[in-house]
Amino acid sequence: MNLKVLVADDEPNIVISLEYLLKREGYTVLVAKDGQEALDAIALERPDLVLLDVMMPKKTGFEVCQAVRANEALQSTKILMLTAKGRDTDLAKGLALGADAYMTKPFSTRELVLKVGQMLGRAP
Repeated sequence: MNLKVLVADDEPNIVISLEYLLKREGYTVLVAKDGQEALDAIALERPDLVLLDVMMPKKTGFEVCQAVRANEALQSTKILMLTAKGRDTDLAKGLALGADAYMTKPFSTRELVLKVGQMLGRAP
């Protein structure tokens, strides 16, 4: 079974590189360009993991995370928050809202692929 990963980010260059990387690793990749699109895709597609940017139009990653955790049918969705906001308070907020993990931009692509693999049970 192919694992599905949703990349929710409004920065086209990040989306393109993450999509390429994850497809190369054998994942099915879905893309959302804003928070509302991300929520809709999560409800419709039920991805195994969401790479969620914090600062996006329409709804922030924090709002998306909170909505997913509040929805019983979606609660098991794994969320990895990706953000340029690396302060401890942002990290604490993301984890408090239910994110499973948090990575700050810029991040190492190798590190990201390893983290995704660990979160999806494909760790080496």
